Amino acid sequence: MTTYRAVVVGCSAGGVHALTTLLAGLAPKLHVPLIVVCHTGSEDVDMLREVLALKSSLPVQEARERHVPQPGTVYLAPAGYHLLVECDGCFALSVDARVCYSRPAIDVLFESAAAHYGAQLIGVVLTGANDDGALGLKAIRDHKGMAIVQLPEDAVASAMPEAALRVAGADHVVVLPDIAPLINHLCMP
Repeated sequence: MTTYRAVVVGCSAGGVHALTTLLAGLAPKLHVPLIVVCHTGSEDVDMLREVLALKSSLPVQEARERHVPQPGTVYLAPAGYHLLVECDGCFALSVDARVCYSRPAIDVLFESAAAHYGAQLIGVVLTGANDDGALGLKAIRDHKGMAIVQLPEDAVASAMPEAALRVAGADHVVVLPDIAPLINHLCMP
């Protein structure tokens, strides 16, 4: 059985609701970091952090340059920066060109995390209105990681999960309320 070391999550339209539902269901003793890109269109990630922290049993913080993600913590990509996981496991921030009209982009996080964590990574694509995350989820699967996609019919905006399924496929396609219990099952000892 694979021991997972991190979970990466991407969402867009409808993502705040999806993330609050996901975080509310995670086990308080989850022993992996959860690293999140949410397209909000806002330059204020503190507001998103505060909203999510109200529902989360895990601490929620903004990812910082050169910080090593810690187990049992939720990290949010800062507004206006791509968030990457470097080969040494530290976070890096980039102002490179937008990907899928977004910065931060889900694909950038997923691809860099896949290169670092390999088969010990879980990628989760939630609701969203574009195809960001599809190529990143493919990279996770190419590195033998686990892919979880919200059932498109269950999403506020189905384009992102549909694109992920079309490009990458998935190990699990589930409704939103079932994603946290699945992560708990996969990541708890």
